[in-house]
Amino acid sequence: MKSLGKIFRYLRNYWLFASLNALFNILSILFSLVSFALFIPILQMLFKTAEIPETAGPLIWTNMDSLRENFYHFFGQMIRNFGEDEVLVYIGLSIIVLFFFRNLFRYLAMFFLAVARNGVVKDLRNDLYQKILILPLGYYSEQRKGDIISRMTSDVQEVEHSIMSSLEMIFRDPVQIIAFVVTLFIISPQLTIFVMVLLPVSGLMIGRIGKSLKRTSAKGQKKMGELLAVIEETISGLRIIKAFSAITFADNRFKETNRSFFRIMVRLYRKRDLASPLSEFLSAVVLTILLWYGGRLVLAPEHSLDAAVFLVYITIFSQVIPPAKSITTAYYNIQKGAASMDRINHVLNEPEIIVQKDNAIPKKEFLERIEYVDVSFRYAAEPVLNHINLVIEKGKTIAVVGPSGGGKSTLVDLLPRFYDIPEGELRIDGIPIRDMVIDDLRGMMGIVSQETILFNDSVFNNIAFGMENMSEEEVISAAKVANAHEFIIRMPDGYYTNIGDRGIKLSGGQRQRLSIARAVLKNPPILILDEATSALDTESERLVQQALENLMKNRTSIVIAHRLSTIQHAHEIIVLQNGTLVERGPHTELIEWNGVYKKLYELQTFV
Repeated sequence: MKSLGKIFRYLRNYWLFASLNALFNILSILFSLVSFALFIPILQMLFKTAEIPETAGPLIWTNMDSLRENFYHFFGQMIRNFGEDEVLVYIGLSIIVLFFFRNLFRYLAMFFLAVARNGVVKDLRNDLYQKILILPLGYYSEQRKGDIISRMTSDVQEVEHSIMSSLEMIFRDPVQIIAFVVTLFIISPQLTIFVMVLLPVSGLMIGRIGKSLKRTSAKGQKKMGELLAVIEETISGLRIIKAFSAITFADNRFKETNRSFFRIMVRLYRKRDLASPLSEFLSAVVLTILLWYGGRLVLAPEHSLDAAVFLVYITIFSQVIPPAKSITTAYYNIQKGAASMDRINHVLNEPEIIVQKDNAIPKKEFLERIEYVDVSFRYAAEPVLNHINLVIEKGKTIAVVGPSGGGKSTLVDLLPRFYDIPEGELRIDGIPIRDMVIDDLRGMMGIVSQETILFNDSVFNNIAFGMENMSEEEVISAAKVANAHEFIIRMPDGYYTNIGDRGIKLSGGQRQRLSIARAVLKNPPILILDEATSALDTESERLVQQALENLMKNRTSIVIAHRLSTIQHAHEIIVLQNGTLVERGPHTELIEWNGVYKKLYELQTFV
């Protein structure tokens, strides 16, 4: 099974703990077998069905007859010397001691398995989280956030509950069954061969149900992803839901998805819960047939099987049934968890696309210019940029304007390699960005976007996000440049006030100024401003625009502008329409050309 193979690859990191688990499981099984082995000679000698050897034979550890003869002689002498009652007491105490060690070793096996079991789940979560950090932005435009969250939470949890909880059974029970079956074969080959013919039939029935369980589990986990997606979208869009009186509509949509999930889970649990009763019934059938067949051997005139031996045989066989049932349960659990593991693997196996070259060029400083050389880009089959040629000299402010959907954001998203360029080339100081160390490339840039991305943390940690060992003085200095210091110190805990999920406790202008303060603290040589003031009121826009002007001093800036009045002093304005660079130049020249830019400018002026 591929899913189980993936788990075992993670398990290699914990081979020592897995080995200790196997060792103590073997010791536990050996003590269990020794405990049952004590019953045969005692029963036979107490019931007078076996003669007590007068003398001990030569002790040959590789000869079963020699071992049995000496075993019988030892206990026989004990019965003669101490009497049957006292020997039974000694035997009882011995069995108690043996069972104590059996269960001690069983606990030690689970003790060491706990590290391996939880370590595998921890590593799986770490790899999954790292993968979602590495995957390109384009991957998330095709996926629902709720489904990705579901894979990281409920699917990983299902792997932990289903597959990892079965690891102890996987390591212990097959060894236990093999050891018991070998012992049964030594006791009575004829009876054991008869049993081995019956067991595959029950195994086949269990296997068919297990495959059906995996299919149903896959549907359940997919539906859980849809359920989480609905919840995530509801929380994010609660303001709109209330504003459009769509509470009933949203509630009905959720209830329908939840009802579908309910029906799938009912089928899933019914199939899963069939494992234990089915295996128990099949075991009872096998045991009944075994009693019938073994009884015939005992009662046959030739007495091909001793009654005491058959009694112990049945006792040992009964000990095979619990691990067999456990393996059945583990098989069902693994089939259920395999569906979740397949969903997790779908993310882990997703190609990264944005890959750093093996001999990538380190670059910490921006010295001369940024060059777009015949750059074209498309999302799927839809072209977004067409043969863009552009040079941005160091220290210049370049504004990018144009109608919505013209490719403005895509143009700047290519610079930090959020997407790779299929046609053309983008260079910094003559070096193609594909050849650079990705962290160095992005380290030269600061981004302030229209949608401010803040985290449920303190003001201080949001400003210093991604930067280590920043002092309070440096953070305060950055906040002052961003016109944020005054409103921060009025907050309950100042710079250590928690701002809530996505900065919900702040106004739009305050959130944007924190975002600018973060860019100031990073102090990048290249600045990307993506419509940073478009969603603000007039007063907030004035404060943010002043903060942006402070930020752009002595930096190379690329500004995507929604309000053209904010970029009139840019060194050059680039006009994009339908992915094509149609006009470029300073504000006054573009107005004189009477083209696309002038129409946009007049439209805003009129409004």
